[in-house]
Amino acid sequence: MTLSDTAPAAVPARVPAPFGRALCAMITPFTQSGALDPDGAGRLAARLVDEGCDGLVLSGTTGESPTTTDEEKSALVRAVRAAVGDRVPVVAGVGTADTRHTVELALAAEKAGADGLLVIPPYYSRPPQDAVEAHFREIADATALPLMVYDIPGRTGTRVEPDTLIRLAEHPRIVAVKDCAYDLLGTQRVLAETELAYYTGCDEYVLALYAIGGTGYVSTVANAAPRRFRAILDAFDAGDTALAARLQRQALPLVEAMMAAGLPGAVTAKALLGRLGLPAGPVRAPLRPAGRDAADGLLAAYERLVSGPL
Repeated sequence: MTLSDTAPAAVPARVPAPFGRALCAMITPFTQSGALDPDGAGRLAARLVDEGCDGLVLSGTTGESPTTTDEEKSALVRAVRAAVGDRVPVVAGVGTADTRHTVELALAAEKAGADGLLVIPPYYSRPPQDAVEAHFREIADATALPLMVYDIPGRTGTRVEPDTLIRLAEHPRIVAVKDCAYDLLGTQRVLAETELAYYTGCDEYVLALYAIGGTGYVSTVANAAPRRFRAILDAFDAGDTALAARLQRQALPLVEAMMAAGLPGAVTAKALLGRLGLPAGPVRAPLRPAGRDAADGLLAAYERLVSGPL
């Protein structure tokens, strides 16, 4: 008996991508005085789409959502929607520690023109899993928008357990997960038992998750290098897994500089975009800007990446 005798006739289709495959966790540009910069946000969003992003996620971790007001979050959605039109889905981060407040933000995002919602579990209060499930269901029931569960226990203190995700997948508007749980076993369980679209939120896992059936990524590093990350998915889809692996490895020095060098991604992304002359501006306290040495290192890693072959 040969391997071909026992192989399945066809590879199962990948779960459809409700928000695209190559998503950027976009920064929130501010003016030098620290105010929201809607014009800068629109220009940055348009560049990201032109450079290969087929979805944008606003007001997430990289978007400094804890320090923007409700009104700024809505204004950001309107500015980005005006800049990109209907070319790509716009997903609005609306997560808070308060279910009622999160519902209010979800309704405001829908009114402002968002195509989907990014929702974290409530942080700090650390609710049990039945309460986490009820939180997501209440938000999903509040609007007509599809919802992406943001599983990032390192920041929220609360895991969305695989069994909870499997139950949540029964809701018709809970359609996706942004996975920052660093639990590949749990991720594979949910992939095997649901039709949820899985997006990695960890840039070092772009190829790994995609190779086991994930949908794509929501990337911080894509703020600066969107084409490089899109190329990983494109190479894999074309059947050139060796090229996809090489492109993932080539990106790792920049990923490490931006995401694993002791500074938050919002800080490093804004520092690098500022060096590239792109809309960014300062971060808001309690975050502090990157120092000159860190910014120099980020620029050097970026230049090495983009000067190399695709």
